[in-house]
Amino acid sequence: MKKPTKNLEYYNLPSQMLWGIDVSDTKLEGVIVDTKQPQTLLFSSSLAVDPFCAYDRLRGYEYTLGQIELLIEQLEKASNTPRPEKIGIAAPAVIDPVTGILSYCNNLCFNDRPLRDDLSILLKTEIILANDANCFALAEAILGAACKEHVVMGLILETGVGSGIVIGSRMIPGLHGIAGEWGHNTMQGENTPCCCGKDGCNETIFSKPALEKFYESITGEEILLQEILRRAENEEIAALETLEHLQNKFAKAIAVSINLLDPDVIVIGGDLRNIKLLYEERTRFKISQYVFNKKLKTPILPSALGENAIVLGAALLVQNLA
Repeated sequence: MKKPTKNLEYYNLPSQMLWGIDVSDTKLEGVIVDTKQPQTLLFSSSLAVDPFCAYDRLRGYEYTLGQIELLIEQLEKASNTPRPEKIGIAAPAVIDPVTGILSYCNNLCFNDRPLRDDLSILLKTEIILANDANCFALAEAILGAACKEHVVMGLILETGVGSGIVIGSRMIPGLHGIAGEWGHNTMQGENTPCCCGKDGCNETIFSKPALEKFYESITGEEILLQEILRRAENEEIAALETLEHLQNKFAKAIAVSINLLDPDVIVIGGDLRNIKLLYEERTRFKISQYVFNKKLKTPILPSALGENAIVLGAALLVQNLA
């Protein structure tokens, strides 16, 4: 993993313990970091989430809130310090900036719920809540692959497709809380139904499950992406066709964001971040065919923080949105 470069704006701040929580539909992860060395986890803890509760709209909400409270208590015990006045939390959802109500959340029990306010009451501390892709972009912009850049777009390519935007080391959630929701841009000629209610979203075309379904449509065989990648290394034709599909569709989709935002750098995280094809010159050439000025200078880089990026971004919310 690439060693993060220091962002002086953050390292010049007084020493402070930052707490962050990453909430997903499979586990909860919590960390404590110091502003002087925020890329170093002083304390960390995790808890599994019962998948049936995560999707149970009636009982799952109270259960998951209780698990988050338990995780906070574990961090208090491990660090021998009480919880701080503010805690940052990342969630895979659209979060209304005014009401804090969640929608399109992987944890179905969170949808239409005021998670931020309910957690603030339960934990007796202020909760700063943000989309997980926004937290990913924030961490990479401050500590990771894009730490010296002004306009940063962070992509998460895995079960879903999402992104976050950071400008001048500040996260941009947007008026509706949907800035960077690149996964739900629709692509002409595609009609696969999406969970959002539209057809042909990027998420239905080149997310991890979408690539597995594409391979299955060619071969009739249902296998995981990791096995598809292994077969591609052995030059299996169907696996290579699957990667070519990813290359072509990713190029067309990301060019739209480059034309709109023209970021200084794009950082890729999630399960697909280690696919070398995404960074190769032939992929850049395909992207350039859709970019307005016909010349692609935008660096496209893999995450430097790996699996820690989202939870580190959640911790950084405390200062970023304070």
